[in-house]
Amino acid sequence: MEAELMALAASGASTLITLMVSDAWAQTKTRLAAVLGRTGDEKETLRELEASRAVLVSALAEADDATVAAVEDEWRARLSQLLLSDSGCVEGLQLLAAAPGDTVHNNITGRVQANLLIQTGRVERSTFHTLPDQTV
Repeated sequence: MEAELMALAASGASTLITLMVSDAWAQTKTRLAAVLGRTGDEKETLRELEASRAVLVSALAEADDATVAAVEDEWRARLSQLLLSDSGCVEGLQLLAAAPGDTVHNNITGRVQANLLIQTGRVERSTFHTLPDQTV
C-alpha cells in the first residue's frame, strides 16, 4: 500500500507542477489548497502554492531545470507525508492526479445560426476568409 501512496504522491506532484504553469491554475488553486491544507491552514497552503508557482515560473523563464525539479521534489515529499499521515486525503489527491480540466463538456442550446460552431481554448491570431459571391 505504501508503494501505491508514493506513486500517487509522485503523480500528484507532477500534475500540480503542470497545473501551476497552465491556464487552469486560476480555476484550480483554491480547490487544491483545500485538498492539500486538510491538516492545517488552507490559506497558508494557498500562499505556499503561490510562492512555489512564482519560483517555478521564474525557473522556467530562465530554463533552470534544477529549480523546477526541486519544486516538484518538495511537493512530492509534502504529498507523501500528507498521504501517510491522513489517509482521508487519498481521494482528493487522486482527483488532483486526474488533471482537472482534461474533459470538456458543452451544451449548445438556442437557435442555430449559420450552422457554424467554433470551439477553442485560446485564439491568438485568426483570419477568416469567405468566398466571393458567385452570382451569375
